[in-house]
Amino acid sequence: MKPAHWILIASLYVTQFLPVSFFFMGLPAILRAQGKTLEEIGALYLLGFVWVFKILWAPLVDRVSFGRLGHYRGWLIAMQTAMVGMLLLVSQIDGLANFPLLVILGLILTVFSATQDIATDAITCRLLTPENRGIGNSIQVAGGLVGIMLGGGATLALYAHIGWAGCFLLMAAVVGICLAQILFFREPSTEKITQQRVPYSRIWRIWREPGMGTWALLMMIVPLGVGMIFAMLSPMLVDIGWSLEAVGFTLNIVGSLVGLAAVAATGVLIRKFGRRPILVAAAFIQAAIILSVLPLAYGATTMPVILPGVVLVFLIYNPVATVMLTIMMDRTATGSEGTDFTVQYSLYSFMGFLSGTVALQVAGAAGYPVMVAIAAVLAVVAGLLAIRLYRASPQSAPCDDVAVNTFQTAVHQAAVQARG
Repeated sequence: MKPAHWILIASLYVTQFLPVSFFFMGLPAILRAQGKTLEEIGALYLLGFVWVFKILWAPLVDRVSFGRLGHYRGWLIAMQTAMVGMLLLVSQIDGLANFPLLVILGLILTVFSATQDIATDAITCRLLTPENRGIGNSIQVAGGLVGIMLGGGATLALYAHIGWAGCFLLMAAVVGICLAQILFFREPSTEKITQQRVPYSRIWRIWREPGMGTWALLMMIVPLGVGMIFAMLSPMLVDIGWSLEAVGFTLNIVGSLVGLAAVAATGVLIRKFGRRPILVAAAFIQAAIILSVLPLAYGATTMPVILPGVVLVFLIYNPVATVMLTIMMDRTATGSEGTDFTVQYSLYSFMGFLSGTVALQVAGAAGYPVMVAIAAVLAVVAGLLAIRLYRASPQSAPCDDVAVNTFQTAVHQAAVQARG
């Protein structure tokens, strides 16, 4: 594959996560510093539900072409142009004073980003040959994490120096560079993609299969515990006096690097020990890690006391997601793999996004320590459900798709890491 194609793939993943990472990760810290309540900030995390429901218009992206602009290339040009326009528009409004308008514009921007993700995934699959997919997945992971670090970390750190308009103009410029790459990109000429007609009834029939009741409950509980803590790290650090620059660097740059290392290690552990011990251990370990955040919740400011808990949260969040995604692949049927995996992943993502809103409401009403205690209890419940799951259903052999799952974890993290 041409070097320009590798660069394009990386750029697409960077730019689709750049603006949403700012809305999910950087903006909550800015709003908290400006005195916004936790309940108000919670509205931003609801934008993440767009990524959960993008499956509803994914077939449209697969079926609609743009003539001379190409199929997926046309979608990418349209979405990137729309994102640049929206970023320029937001740069000219006072988003802090017009918060409801900001949320509406953020929703539209998130729709553009999620639609770009559909087209990016599709065109990447068409560009990559089987022998190139290992390198391709690495570039995709790196691109997503760079988008997180730029949107949630670097932009937040620059906010104090270049202001509101400067941040959005900078993001628009970065997306514009990628748009220029797409304009010079020639989409491969291939036969029209044929879609397998999986019946819509499969969406609910999958839940009737043996063991799916416990598994569905596990998918609903697992993201809540550590996800609630993820959502509150940024506001808690701001409340103890951390600068926006320090919050952005710690959570979105250091945190992203720690998360990537943890995902890579988890892939090795799953191959060696299998799913059950890793899932059960991860669930109970996350309960202990959640409790390690209690000093921060009570307002501790000493770095050696609070920093280990913050880093440990990033260390466990990604491994838990990787194991869950691996098991989701195990529970797909031949001929309906795409539908089966997407249905499960949508439920898991929905609960993950919901955790941010729940955490903010609980913390606003009862305080940070109560929120941490509830999150720890949910993590213990998840561990007990994991034990029950494997008592009811024998463990399958380790699968060969861990590398794919680590990529899916990075994508998931990019969409929801703002909860932290």
